[in-house]
Amino acid sequence: MLEFGMTLMPDPPTTDVVALTKAAEAQGFSYGWLFDSHLLWMDPYPLLTLMAANTTRMRFGTCVTNPGTRDPSVTASLYATLNEISGGRMVMGIGRGDSARRVMGKPPTTLATLEVAINEIRALTSGQESKNGDHTIQMKWAKGNLPIYVAAYGPKALRLAGKVGDGVILQFADPQLIKWCLGFVREGCEEAGRDWSSFHVMSAAPTFVSDDLELARSQVRWFPAMVSNHVVDLVSKYPLDQLPPELTMYVQNRPGYDYQEHGRVGAHHAEFVTDEVVDRFCVIGTKDDCLQRMHELRDVGVNEFNIYLMTDEKERTLEVYGRDIIPIFA
Repeated sequence: MLEFGMTLMPDPPTTDVVALTKAAEAQGFSYGWLFDSHLLWMDPYPLLTLMAANTTRMRFGTCVTNPGTRDPSVTASLYATLNEISGGRMVMGIGRGDSARRVMGKPPTTLATLEVAINEIRALTSGQESKNGDHTIQMKWAKGNLPIYVAAYGPKALRLAGKVGDGVILQFADPQLIKWCLGFVREGCEEAGRDWSSFHVMSAAPTFVSDDLELARSQVRWFPAMVSNHVVDLVSKYPLDQLPPELTMYVQNRPGYDYQEHGRVGAHHAEFVTDEVVDRFCVIGTKDDCLQRMHELRDVGVNEFNIYLMTDEKERTLEVYGRDIIPIFA
């Protein structure tokens, strides 16, 4: 089974966020996500409240938050409250932090910090006790279960996702790279004695349905440039022979990155990204081209394709997927 989600940029007006969310639910989407980068965009949590209040079925969460800009206990309280409001429809995406941290002049958090935060949030949101240093903390009013999906790229982070996450977030739609990633995720999952068959695998990327490839590429070229921030980080920590060249080689001519254009169509810092990389990382082309990629993603183990809905034709994208693609996998 392949489910579908969509990620919105938390930009004003809020009426657009609500309208797109309601349209996505009507078209059969299962998940709605928001970026969490508090200086670049609006805070996601009030918007998640609006999204939940205006729907009945979809599940919602951050794609992704991090343990550095909010104390994990604060994040746990937010999610437990939203779970109460939504009837248990929340899912959390979390990672080490990219834009939310870097625009403050701070690096992403460590994997050790991320692991501690995930365990604390999972315990607190279910009403259990957790350790915060030497102090025991608890939210006795919280209840239910919060699935936690971990965003990862490198072998260590991918193994951690399998060890402590309920799912993994992979920010590209290249089936071969996803297959490489899932090898490490499965290792972490099975080494921790967890059930791999119930693990959630998300491929998150923009899509643009059109027979005009030049137009389609112009709408999504910003995305591999965004991913390059994580790739540059990987290259600084791993020998190149431990990473797929299909993931690392394209950043060699990267001139820099402007976070003020983060996730924006037409971002000037994306000009270094080649057409070949755009075609692999994103889902573009005719309806049949996009449908073929969905089959390829499902075949390598993807459970959810999460559309980064930042192109100029958001409503049409939801309509095309709702009419021509989602029903095939329902």
